[in-house]
Amino acid sequence: MVVKKSSGESRVVKGQELEVQHLTEVTDLSPKQARGLLRKHGADWPKLKDEAENLKEED
Repeated sequence: MVVKKSSGESRVVKGQELEVQHLTEVTDLSPKQARGLLRKHGADWPKLKDEAENLKEED
């Protein structure tokens, strides 16, 4: 049996869902925006918060 591996780029790792939830609660971003920032910056929380503020200013 051949098992296809999906690209990890479009999904946040299962354990990171808690980080997504936390980031959405702290910054009022949508889950989609939070996932994008986590993919881009990892767990660099100061950078995540700065980027989240920039996103909110753009809206």
